[in-house]
Amino acid sequence: MKREKIDANQLELNDSVVAIKRVAKTVKGGRTMRFSALVVVGDGNGHVGCGTGKATEVPEAIRKAREAAVRNMVTVPVNEDKSVPHDYLGKFGASTVLLKKAPEGTGIIAGGPARMVCELAGIRNIRTKSLGSNNKTNVVYATLQGLTSMKTPEQFAALRGKTVAEITG
Repeated sequence: MKREKIDANQLELNDSVVAIKRVAKTVKGGRTMRFSALVVVGDGNGHVGCGTGKATEVPEAIRKAREAAVRNMVTVPVNEDKSVPHDYLGKFGASTVLLKKAPEGTGIIAGGPARMVCELAGIRNIRTKSLGSNNKTNVVYATLQGLTSMKTPEQFAALRGKTVAEITG
């Protein structure tokens, strides 16, 4: 998964909170309660990132998660139909997400975590299916892994030393 440096200051970013969980740590004096937040940020134009944050207060956990998401921004390929270039299986941990190319007018057919990633990445036509574990964090990371691993026809052509017309037929 190759990450290129994206200047987040020049992008108009939207964010979405995917999950907030209350987590506890048992210490000598009892349990310490904290909140863990999972946030996805994107500009709706092929740039998206996700991050997690943990703090004693919910707003602070969300702020930390948003900062982590901005630091972890990646570029995803989006074709002229506002879909993905080809079908792909994204995997992370025990979660697998099937990402299928869709024609114009299909919309986003996806579950909650995968839907948020696709919407914020600027993908408007896609079909997805969450396979394996439905852990929200792992589904988000599997979706991101699948999107960043995709290649455009131009990239395939460059790898093979051919023109795009020769590859697409």
